[in-house]
Amino acid sequence: MTSDTTQTELVTAETENLRRLITGARFVLWDFDGPICRLFAGHKAGRVASDLVEWLERQGLHGLLTETERESLDPHSVLRAVDRLHPGSDLVAELEERLTQEELRAASSSMPTAYADPLIRTWTAVGARLAIATNNSPRVVRKYLASRGLVSSFAPHIYGRSQDLQRLKPDPYYLRCALNAMGAAPSAALMIGDAPSDFVAARQAGVPFLGYARNGHKNKLLQEAGTDPHHIVDSLEPVLRLLRTEGLSRARRP
Repeated sequence: MTSDTTQTELVTAETENLRRLITGARFVLWDFDGPICRLFAGHKAGRVASDLVEWLERQGLHGLLTETERESLDPHSVLRAVDRLHPGSDLVAELEERLTQEELRAASSSMPTAYADPLIRTWTAVGARLAIATNNSPRVVRKYLASRGLVSSFAPHIYGRSQDLQRLKPDPYYLRCALNAMGAAPSAALMIGDAPSDFVAARQAGVPFLGYARNGHKNKLLQEAGTDPHHIVDSLEPVLRLLRTEGLSRARRP
């Protein structure tokens, strides 16, 4: 057997593996920031995290965060850190609203993930029901989807961050909200996410998972969390291609 033959067989096996994963999904649950768009493409998340830290310091609350938390480039890490100390407090509510306002600003300059728009429209066209389960604010999701003409593909099934931060992924709460609202069995659904927290939430909810990793670092994190490497793609293009091929095959069947 030649190396070319071996490589062809590996590609064919991977394609078939992916086909089984996506064509069995009647309900598709999407994470937002990553698989659908890069929310902070033009309004950097690190700057947002720094602004939240600076606001806390102006309130005389410098000591709430560890040095590592103060240097975090992830605004959600800052928010979670405060919530661990003061869960459900007015302080957490104010910080969450400040993050939401920053996300709303970011939505105006976010970058669509390649092939996400046509994939969403194609899945909708072939009869799948779609939902979003995200740690971002649902207000931000609706603003972005409206700008792309995609709200009707998801509404009303958009589930995201509230002031109850205990429900953020990796907790499966948002996924279960979507499943319950759509009357979906977990085995008939598919979760698309780009973070370990997405994978863990899907596993706890009993939902098959497709990882989207736009770079090697994302891929490594997903695999370390337990994602099957055959269930990770670095582009949504093969998913779209397979879905279109399967849709045409079904349409031609007598």
